[in-house]
Amino acid sequence: MPSKLDIPPAMLANPWFGSLPKPNREALLVAGERLQVRAGEMLYRQGDASSGFFGVVSGSFKVSTLREDGKEGILAVLEAGNWFGEISLFDGLPRPHDVTALEPGEVLVVGRFAFEGLMRSHTFARAMSVLLSGRVRLLYSLVEDAMLRSISARVARRLLALARGDATRARDSRSVVPVSQEALAMMLGVTRQTLSKELKTLARDGVIAPGYGRIDILSQAALEARGGVG
Repeated sequence: MPSKLDIPPAMLANPWFGSLPKPNREALLVAGERLQVRAGEMLYRQGDASSGFFGVVSGSFKVSTLREDGKEGILAVLEAGNWFGEISLFDGLPRPHDVTALEPGEVLVVGRFAFEGLMRSHTFARAMSVLLSGRVRLLYSLVEDAMLRSISARVARRLLALARGDATRARDSRSVVPVSQEALAMMLGVTRQTLSKELKTLARDGVIAPGYGRIDILSQAALEARGGVG
């Protein structure tokens, strides 16, 4: 059985977790309990009481919510190295959304009391404020895109975000985005037909190459231009 201090490289590659001072990083790992999850398994549902702070060791998870008519909207994708679930620990209110495993994986679960103990460290508390600031920036960006940008620009910008790990916000982009067209449509709040039209235009212009459960980015510069990035 691996030691709690055996940190997978994918976790250390996460900008937030990797920048934590080593003592805080080790304290966070020691406080966590490993939990194996199956594809489709929910870590928690909207309205649940807070059960702790989660770190993704492996696999990926979707943060989503359901409308009254059952339509799902995906807010973010969490890959290895991401930590989440802190909001309800801070305000004491129920979980604001669902978190579901997209594939088999493993998480670390830091319980409420252990998390409160970690927050007594000034450097850890400051790191949590940085994490929350990143959440706010991401949400403002999503609201701005929904209010002010065209569908084509929104598709390009979300693909660019997914190329950086979506919630991870990694510095380096990857050329293969592991996302299905159905999931991408849920992230953008558009129909499959609308998304398909935009992807066909990008493919025709040599910007991307859609595949099964993935989208290859052939020209990041062209995608950035479509999204108004830069």
